[in-house]
Amino acid sequence: MVALAASALGACSMMPAYERPVAPVPASLPQTQQSAGPVSAQAGDSAAWADYFADERLRGVIALALDNNRDLRIAALNIERARAQYGIQRADLLPSIAVSGGQSAQRVPGDLNMSGEPAISRQYSANLGFASYELDFFGRVRSLEEQALQVYLGTEEARRSAQVSLVAEVANAWLRLAADRERLALARSTLETRQQSVTLVRRSLELGAVSALDLNQAETLLQTARADAARYAALVAQDENALALLVGAAVPAGLQPPALDDSVAAVPVLPADLSSEVLVRRPDVAQAERALMAANASIGAARAAFFPRITLTASAGTASSTLDGLFDAGSGAWSFVPQIRIPIFEAGRLQASLDVAEIQRDINVAQYEKAIQSAFREVADALAERATLAEQLAARQALVQATQRSFELSEARYKGGVDSYLNLLDAQRSLYGAQLELIGTRLSDAVNRVALYKALGGGWR
Repeated sequence: MVALAASALGACSMMPAYERPVAPVPASLPQTQQSAGPVSAQAGDSAAWADYFADERLRGVIALALDNNRDLRIAALNIERARAQYGIQRADLLPSIAVSGGQSAQRVPGDLNMSGEPAISRQYSANLGFASYELDFFGRVRSLEEQALQVYLGTEEARRSAQVSLVAEVANAWLRLAADRERLALARSTLETRQQSVTLVRRSLELGAVSALDLNQAETLLQTARADAARYAALVAQDENALALLVGAAVPAGLQPPALDDSVAAVPVLPADLSSEVLVRRPDVAQAERALMAANASIGAARAAFFPRITLTASAGTASSTLDGLFDAGSGAWSFVPQIRIPIFEAGRLQASLDVAEIQRDINVAQYEKAIQSAFREVADALAERATLAEQLAARQALVQATQRSFELSEARYKGGVDSYLNLLDAQRSLYGAQLELIGTRLSDAVNRVALYKALGGGWR
């Protein structure tokens, strides 16, 4: 009955109505691609990454990381802790009922007793009741419960943010490993080719067909390729270690990345006129909003502190001077102790507490707006890069083809005695550099797709 009455009375709340701040960003994200029409934000899906990344091996590595990564485990445990703390706060809405039993014994000396003889008195009791239960007339307890709920939900958003970041980090590490393996393969292939070239030049030198300068220049390119092969071998090993740390376990051979190709980094096409509302479901933005809602709830608790607080303590049971008479007829006992506390003079403490709560709410509004603006900038930056990557890739591919033709022509001219060996070496260097730049640009394209996934809070679907 007490709980029902308190629930009815608790309908009066001092908590201000929550209104989501208007996002201080344009209504649509920058348009860089064409599609059938505008798309609105939809609810997030924890498995959206499985639809975003096309390569089955990459999806397998990400799934392995989500199962084993220690940072993600810590984030999940933080959620459990916040859930338990919310349960503690929510329990204050209902009285805590307990059974108690006890005995009290007292000896009174004779000079304090009317009979002149010392006396020993005993009392046994058994009670059922509750203590210091607050009737939530003005919603103070409910405001605190709402604040705890928003803190808990914010912790869940923090876990989602950690998951999105982990997925992006794993994808980037996996792609870097693929790119460095391709660079290593190119360096080793170039090393083998240049080793053969040095052997041919040395024989030509012995026959007097070339000078010692040609041999020294060929050996210079050979040692450059040798150093690159060693450097990329170290980078591949470091990439493997970084990926294993993110995954939390050794990556099986069947999930290792192949060469960096288009299928590895394939993702869905970004719709045109995508609403900036999609940013609202980014985990970090949602977490900032949860913090704002928690600050809004704390204002209700601060306002309610200006009003009287009524607490109840009640118990019912039996009492007797002897243990065997504890449950005899006529041994019933009860107590009911209502208390009311009315603030009269607090030296400005209550007003200061309310001011703190309201200022904290304003701080959280600014932090929420900053989170929205930061998210918009991250997406805009990724889209700006995305707009030029196709042209960069086309240019790099054309450059590789052009340098390949130049090398072939220089080689033919050198063998025909028309051109010097120096021009052939320059053509070799240009071709090798263009091939490395193409791999780097393809990696940038793949990493940009991952950046879009992260900037959009785990995709836009």
